[in-house]
Amino acid sequence: MLNGVYIHIPFCLNKCAYCDFLSFKSTTVDRDEYVNALIKEIKLYPNFSYESVYFGGGTPSLLSPSQVKSILDNFNILPKGEVTLEVNPKTVDFNKFIQFKEAGINRISIGIQSFDESNLTTLGRLHSSKEGEEAYLLARKAGFKNISLDLMFSLPNQTIDNLQKDLDKLFSLHPEHFSIYSLIWEEGTEFFKKLEKGEFKETDNELEASMYELIISQAKKHGYEHYEISNFALPGKRALHNTKYWKNEEYLGLGLGASGYYKNIRYKNNLTFNDYYDKIQNGIRPILEEEFVSEKEKEIYEYILGLRIIPDGIFPKGDYIALCDSLVKNGNLIKKSQNNYCLSQRGVLIANDVFNEFI
Repeated sequence: MLNGVYIHIPFCLNKCAYCDFLSFKSTTVDRDEYVNALIKEIKLYPNFSYESVYFGGGTPSLLSPSQVKSILDNFNILPKGEVTLEVNPKTVDFNKFIQFKEAGINRISIGIQSFDESNLTTLGRLHSSKEGEEAYLLARKAGFKNISLDLMFSLPNQTIDNLQKDLDKLFSLHPEHFSIYSLIWEEGTEFFKKLEKGEFKETDNELEASMYELIISQAKKHGYEHYEISNFALPGKRALHNTKYWKNEEYLGLGLGASGYYKNIRYKNNLTFNDYYDKIQNGIRPILEEEFVSEKEKEIYEYILGLRIIPDGIFPKGDYIALCDSLVKNGNLIKKSQNNYCLSQRGVLIANDVFNEFI
């Protein structure tokens, strides 16, 4: 059943050096035009009832609270639904947090990336460590009781001690949820160009593994459940919307370049404003490409994505039971618990290798 929606807001204050997401600088007029188009796109789909709405980007917090409310007014959101807004610390203050809450946002995801000033400068972030912490405290003061923080590790020249300081600050704030991702060197980014020039070096694999193991052990020590490869939550605070992806559930993707999964079709929206606006103006869904998902492919997706939910795992059928058993016996990459199979501690460290076995 489709009951989740992702909304892409493709605007940022600036392009971070490591980022290859679809985002652009914008004016107030640009954002007004985009919100108007988004509302028209919403009306091109049936009026579903949603238990999760997620504003991602880009920097959704560049929108005004009234713009966010004008978008949410077009959705039927179920009681206790999760409505998340990604936030850049540089774009918010106390009053804006209050107004976002009044507009219907009940979960905030703050892009901290690091509490270290040197790391923030390297990453091209505009906010300081102090501003990142203040954004969290202001959101809490405004009454948000479900806050997630985003961090990164395996950064250029980052040490274990440097990562430990980030984790110390993170756990002192005690958010309900946090996501922490290792740096990916995306082609076309400033980071990748510096890597090619030899100005940056990739983190040694053993060091990166040690960093990841440190994160896992520290999170457990502070009461967090490691429920997905890059995500940690206090009891009862798993990200409802993102969990839909890992459970291979259908969801709408709205906005420029957004991806969705609807009626067994995975689709991606147009990537240019001209194409996006033209189709919407003509009453056509702004879809660039579609892929029909067969029952066999759906099953594979369910296993690969399901394994990402580490405590829950998967319940394989047919030939996949033998595959899972072999991964248990040969290399201890998966562990069996009654009828379900989950990634082992070793399997978590080399998860992509495990996923490839299913492909």
